[in-house]
Amino acid sequence: MRVNVLAGLTNGEWDHDSCEATVSTKDADHATIMREQLMGYRKQRFAALFCAAAVIMLGGCGDDLTQQVYIPGREDLAQPIGGYNATTQAGQTAEDSATGAQTGTASGGENATTSGSCHDSGDLTGERYTITISAAGDVTLGNHQEQDYSASFRQAYDQAEDEGYFFENVRDIFAADDMTIVNLEGPLTTSEQMREGQTYCIKGDPAYAHLLTLGSIEAVSFANNHRLDYGEQGSRDTVVALEKEGIIYAYDKNVGIYEIPDSAAAHGGERNLKIGIISVNEVEWGAQAEKLIQNNIEVLREQNVDLILACCHWGIEKDNYPENYQQQLGRKCIDWGVDLVIGHHPHVLQGIEEYKGRYIIYSLANFCFGANRNPEDKDTMIFQQTFTFENGEKVEDQNARIIPCMVSSVKTRNDFRPTPATGEDKQRILQRMNEYSSAFCVTFDEDGGIIVN
Repeated sequence: MRVNVLAGLTNGEWDHDSCEATVSTKDADHATIMREQLMGYRKQRFAALFCAAAVIMLGGCGDDLTQQVYIPGREDLAQPIGGYNATTQAGQTAEDSATGAQTGTASGGENATTSGSCHDSGDLTGERYTITISAAGDVTLGNHQEQDYSASFRQAYDQAEDEGYFFENVRDIFAADDMTIVNLEGPLTTSEQMREGQTYCIKGDPAYAHLLTLGSIEAVSFANNHRLDYGEQGSRDTVVALEKEGIIYAYDKNVGIYEIPDSAAAHGGERNLKIGIISVNEVEWGAQAEKLIQNNIEVLREQNVDLILACCHWGIEKDNYPENYQQQLGRKCIDWGVDLVIGHHPHVLQGIEEYKGRYIIYSLANFCFGANRNPEDKDTMIFQQTFTFENGEKVEDQNARIIPCMVSSVKTRNDFRPTPATGEDKQRILQRMNEYSSAFCVTFDEDGGIIVN
């Protein structure tokens, strides 16, 4: 049986409100550097040439392109607020959650997701144990303010005979794993106060959080450029809705921990495996994102998590190739101790890199995307990785695959039902991912299995 166990933790001095002026106006030098990097990178896009050059320069695809980054001591980092309290029940005030004081256990309620666990439960000695994590892209449970009701997400919800409609075609995949995480792109709120200056303000009804539960989705990354489309109130409403469903969330200074039910065998019966989640909006945090990530890693380490996932909102929209800074930040995350880096924001697929035995997924594209009735690019995927533990310690392995999908079950429009791709669609997506990932010396077999060259 699988249930949601733990809500977000928080750390330190980072205050989104106090730095809002900073993050909304990035340093001009930083922007210039990004543009220069983009121009240089785009000249190197052809995979064969890029990889050949990398081999010559680095002596192999696995070497570091950047200098190692000093990890500050605990005294150099922001101090955690409140701390971890496993006995505190979800349901604190919205103000507590939004200001980073929210801690404790999220109750799944009567509708908490249950499924068979996919881990190797035959060995109860603690010698060997496996878990599988699935990651998918942007999930927008709602509309933006310019969308007509006709053919909108809201209309699909109102007309659906079953609330399970939206994730019906992928639920079996998610139900068979040990944890599924997506990027929640937009708040779930009844607020009408839209953020000024935002072209598209996205929101859905708080009741839509239940759709995640029905889809067997246990966790969300919530640090993105649409989190505050309806202000702090919209963000607080979303937190309340997620906690009601027992969905683990992470954004900015709020980190999440998901505990794998019935996994105590991995630790000789002492405790279950714990997955720590970091979610950072690099688009707004800029250079401060690095320290925020490091701080969050330290907080999770203090909670003895077994795996750390870093979800990074980054890159350029509709660009299939990552920026240099994405690669640098992704590699730094792994150098600092992250086990898997998951990227969002471009709304299209980008490649996957293997670095020091761990993966960086640069962009998972859209998934269940209510904000566009008919996106031109409907290709997407699910990333899955199986992690192995021996005697309570993670074994470095590269057991991962992608599952090519379409954002819609029909090609003529978006019906908001992500669906595994078949036939020519599957082959096209695999071919695209081979093209985008070959620069990182990663390819995929006909079943989506990852091959590190």
